[in-house]
Amino acid sequence: MSEVATTSALVASPCIGICRMSADGSVCEGCLRTLDEIAAWGGASDQAKRAILREIALRRTPRG
Repeated sequence: MSEVATTSALVASPCIGICRMSADGSVCEGCLRTLDEIAAWGGASDQAKRAILREIALRRTPRG
């Protein structure tokens, strides 16, 4: 029987070790994930992780 490698470890976590929530509690000031996104990350599929990364990119984009 051959082992199939899981791909969930292929998408790197956006965590940069600055783990504190914003004053309003909406996102982590380090990685810009919500609490729900942080909690879900470990069990998320690569597709779900990439979706979270896209949301983070949108949060980084200045709105004007």
